[in-house]
Amino acid sequence: MAAPSGGVNCEEFAEFQELLKVMRTIDDRIVHELNTTVPTASFAGKIDASQTCKQLYESLMEAHASRDRVIKNCIAQTSSVVKQLREEREKNLDDLTLLKQLRKEQTKLKWMQSELNVEEVVNDRSWKIHMLLITTCCCCLVASVVPNSV
Repeated sequence: MAAPSGGVNCEEFAEFQELLKVMRTIDDRIVHELNTTVPTASFAGKIDASQTCKQLYESLMEAHASRDRVIKNCIAQTSSVVKQLREEREKNLDDLTLLKQLRKEQTKLKWMQSELNVEEVVNDRSWKIHMLLITTCCCCLVASVVPNSV
C-alpha cells in the first residue's frame, strides 16, 4: 500500500505507527499472497506464474520504497523540530515546559529511527519468502528483477 496522498501526520507517533501497520499489510500477508499467486499443477498452464511473481515483486518494491519515504520524511521533520527546540532551550534554560517538550520530541525521534530497523527486518523477511517461492516453484523472473540484498 502506498502512502496516503494527503500526506503523513508525523506529529503523533501513534498515528505514524498505525499508518506503517497499514502500509505493512502486504508484507504481513506475503505467504498468503504467494500461495494465491503460484498456480497449482492443474492451473500451471492457465496462469503466467512469472508475470504474477513479477507483479508481486513490483508491489513489494513499491510498498518498501513508500514506507521508507514516510519514515525518513517523519524523521527529518521531527529532527527539525528537535533542532528548533534545542535552539530555543539554549536561549531559555529555565523554561521547564520547553525542556519537557524537547525530551518528548527527542523520544519520538528515537522511536521513529527505530522504525527503520523494524522496516529492515520486515523487508528482509518478505524478500526471503519471495526468493523461496522463486527457487521452490521455478517462478522464472529475469535475473535483473531479483533484489541484490537477499
